[in-house]
Amino acid sequence: MPRVTITALDPRAVKRCVAFLVRRDWALHLGLAALLAGIPMRPSAVAAEAPAAAQPQAALIASLQSRVLAAHSATLALESWCADHKLAGDPHLVARRMDVADKPLSPAQRARLAIGPDEPVRYRRVRLACGDRVLSEADNWYVPARLTPEMNATLDGTRTPFGRVVRPLEPTRQTIAVRPFPQAAATGPDDPLFEIDAVLSTGAGQPFCEVAETYLGGALPEASR
Repeated sequence: MPRVTITALDPRAVKRCVAFLVRRDWALHLGLAALLAGIPMRPSAVAAEAPAAAQPQAALIASLQSRVLAAHSATLALESWCADHKLAGDPHLVARRMDVADKPLSPAQRARLAIGPDEPVRYRRVRLACGDRVLSEADNWYVPARLTPEMNATLDGTRTPFGRVVRPLEPTRQTIAVRPFPQAAATGPDDPLFEIDAVLSTGAGQPFCEVAETYLGGALPEASR
């Protein structure tokens, strides 16, 4: 029977060999798991996600809509969107009051706000801007008796967004309607993306405001428009 001679191995070579086998075994397990889950494997396990500006326009619009619908405050949702997509150096919104005629509430709106036909309601239309970008326009009907005097004074005398003013009420949003707009290949900054109607209630469940919001192309990163 032939004799087998075992020569000494270089410890560094052994380490490299073991590391290779571990990586190969890990990759095989990862590939098998992805295959079973129906997930396509990336060319590189460390490949970075595509930047938001490189995403298709439709995907960005859907992402913005989902963020607003999931939020308790459209103001906070837009400010986080502005910060995430670096739309301005300062992501805080400013409410630019528009000089428009008053829009009375319909009976259905008064019913949603749980107020009678004679309850005073204030109306304002604003453009919410992040830096020099206007992200949305909104009709806002609110019951001043359900806000504090300080909140009413701030809304009357400043450009603070409604959502930031009423934050101490711990508001929640109930979506009434969502209306998408057909999108052109190139969306301008003033082109509407979608509309959302919602009722805002206090943390205790008392409705105090109804909004009709139109989100605009100015909310999209430049490269996607």
